[in-house]
Amino acid sequence: MPTTQVTGHFTFADWKEQPVTPEGALPRLAHATVTNAFSGGIEAEATTCDYSITYLTATTGAFAGMELLTGRVDGREGTFSLEERGRFASDGTVHCVLEVVEGSGTGELTGLRGTGGFTYRHGDTKVPYTFAYEVE
Repeated sequence: MPTTQVTGHFTFADWKEQPVTPEGALPRLAHATVTNAFSGGIEAEATTCDYSITYLTATTGAFAGMELLTGRVDGREGTFSLEERGRFASDGTVHCVLEVVEGSGTGELTGLRGTGGFTYRHGDTKVPYTFAYEVE
């Protein structure tokens, strides 16, 4: 089955972060609940995303999360979940890889498989992403 590549951008509509371990302790853990809005090859107005974050310093660390998207991929309508893993650096850059959770696609996205990623730079209001996918 051929793989299709799409691009677009997303914006952070909401970010709520709660410490899990005491502030000032390093490394420390936090939990963030985020709402994103995707446009382009992926269209989803308000996603649900949860991250677990490890701060190695005040400005560096790593995160892992799950995001639930309801909308369209290249015009195909449905819901799917993304597993996300990334790192953030002291220069304000975040690198993240995305992978569709196997079996999570519904509707016209049943059988969706795909991977992608994004790089965010502190201060950006729109974050560009890439996504390569196929639907069985």
